[in-house]
Amino acid sequence: MKLFDEKVDLALPDSKINYYSNFLNKEEADFYFHELKSHVSWRQDEITVYGKTYQQPRLTALYATNVKPYSYSNVTMHPHEFDGKLSELKQLLETKTKITFTTCLLNFYRNGKDSNGWHSDDEKELGENPIIASISLGEERFFHLRHKYENTLKQKVLLEHGSLLLMQGKTQHFWQHQIPKTSKVIGERINLTFRIIK
Repeated sequence: MKLFDEKVDLALPDSKINYYSNFLNKEEADFYFHELKSHVSWRQDEITVYGKTYQQPRLTALYATNVKPYSYSNVTMHPHEFDGKLSELKQLLETKTKITFTTCLLNFYRNGKDSNGWHSDDEKELGENPIIASISLGEERFFHLRHKYENTLKQKVLLEHGSLLLMQGKTQHFWQHQIPKTSKVIGERINLTFRIIK
């Protein structure tokens, strides 16, 4: 396992966002991708956005160390218990970041048509200044950021296979993010977003 020797501070105003391209090496990332694709309890929910209800454009799953649900876009998810390789990744993440997480929301992007629209991870159950640790496995996708109040402040980051994006501090108060659709023919991606629900 590599140390965090490739840390990039995005240095965006009103935020604390660090990117680690080599959280996992390629062999480790390949292994965890195939394990999670095969063994996670994936589901597809209907979500409501701006009064319209439709099939969520990705598959999801929720795991936690407690039984507390997580809700967004009129979807309420009840967690499975951490087990197997997902527990290994959680322990590795906590060792590297020195942060203890309770919950992991996983997203499975099957192709370029699967996406995640503009949002902030600011649900009340995440607390005042949520910490979000996002591990990417599989196909690289662009992660777009925009400031909520300053239209000129935008950024995008290519989330690489085996990478970690760590958002802390006031980030969710001032920034939104998304994984947009792409017309390119691309493969599958799994994203693990670890968080703390007290």
